[in-house]
Amino acid sequence: MNTPLHVKLQKIMYRLVVDNFVAIFAVAAAAAALQRTSPEAALAVARAIRPAHWLLALLAAAAAAKLRRMGRPKDVYLVEYGCFRPKPWFRAPFATCLEHANLMPYLIDDESVSFAIRLLERSGLGEETCVPEAYHYMPPNRSLEASRDETELVIFSAVDDVFARTTVKPEEIDVLIVNCSIFTPTPVLADMVVNRYKLRADVQNVNLSGMGCSAGLVSVGLAKNLLQVAPPGTHVLIVSTEILSSQYYVGTERAMLLPNCLFRMGAAAMILSNSSERARFKLTRVVRTVTAARDADYRCVFQEEDDKGNTGIRLSKDLATTAGHALKSNIAAFGPLVLPASEQLLVALSFLKRKLLSGGAKVRLYRPDFRTAFEHICIHAGGRAVIDEVQHGLGLSDEDVEASRMTLHRFGNTSSSSVLYELAYIEAKGTMKKGDRVWMISFGAGFDCNSVAWECIKPAADADGPWVDCIHRYPVQLPEISKDISNS
Repeated sequence: MNTPLHVKLQKIMYRLVVDNFVAIFAVAAAAAALQRTSPEAALAVARAIRPAHWLLALLAAAAAAKLRRMGRPKDVYLVEYGCFRPKPWFRAPFATCLEHANLMPYLIDDESVSFAIRLLERSGLGEETCVPEAYHYMPPNRSLEASRDETELVIFSAVDDVFARTTVKPEEIDVLIVNCSIFTPTPVLADMVVNRYKLRADVQNVNLSGMGCSAGLVSVGLAKNLLQVAPPGTHVLIVSTEILSSQYYVGTERAMLLPNCLFRMGAAAMILSNSSERARFKLTRVVRTVTAARDADYRCVFQEEDDKGNTGIRLSKDLATTAGHALKSNIAAFGPLVLPASEQLLVALSFLKRKLLSGGAKVRLYRPDFRTAFEHICIHAGGRAVIDEVQHGLGLSDEDVEASRMTLHRFGNTSSSSVLYELAYIEAKGTMKKGDRVWMISFGAGFDCNSVAWECIKPAADADGPWVDCIHRYPVQLPEISKDISNS
């Protein structure tokens, strides 16, 4: 339903007045003061002040500004990012998935196969999503060697891509953070990157595991904390991935079959720095919310064995609802940091109205419009139900969640790297402009919800990236479904 023109104008005027209240008040006060003071009197006062006093005032102001800058945490920047782009021979179209499942009757029964196919058809995934080579064997190759092969392929491709896009060299990396939830070999993945790129002996390396799809933005928060106390010019390399080869579930528990159907191979790498030189985005806010104190949230994404001893990840049927609740808690902390005063005032007024009318009719709290704070929103492409839940909860349009839905369709759920594929989609479409603000939202085991805000300094010079060979076909029309199946 289109909003009437006069209502739109009223909203624009309201936001202009409230968001710029301080400036408007200052101008009005200055105008009033000048109106009461004649120009001759103001000039006489200025002449009465000695030049030495003017100099002292300027020095004091400069010193105060310097102290203020020294007391502020260092700004953090995203220099560049890169994503793994799978080759066509890794594709897993639905027909292939069905054929492979039917050729493994001793692992999965007919009812489970039918459930998995129905889930795929409703999932929002397209026919071009890719799985590792190990999944193309029957039965899938879940060996340590297969997992290492997948690791080297996706991680090294992503890191090669990010180094190719910037002038930062491997020897300039001071900190390395690698996150992967399930596969954690010895030596760890961080050491694998150090060995491949011959990073310096004094590089600080951290390997995060078990944090699910939220780990990529958790890594950004960790990098921010390190960079704000590091010497100027420090560089952090973050690598986010999920290695699937060792995770294939071979049982019949439906809640544990979901990851087989939804997760796809992917990886992303980003270089962060506390120097604005060569930077493309500025990090403005990081807010993390952990709801693991609630037992239902803690077990929402849970690795365990089924009754036959098969290990897998169990995804709760209430996962989308849990994500919605976690997002509400996250927004309560994130919103006041990013929303303009006009939106915060409306939230405060609706809250006050509810308190005052607590004995009367139920008052619905105002839902803030985050599109007043961000031009682009990247919701973790965990599944169609998760994106639907966030879209409904935030009152977003289909255009607002296009990057998330198209990333899910083209690449599937690539876990912690998905938000970087979404950022690449926005840039490949040419809609990212200097000064645009980006909100990344991720969910993960724990249960975690993370929000990260960026401001664009310099858009991408070209669309070369994971979407380079298919962006002209997107967005695509997704099939309508009457009811989704909860997924991660």
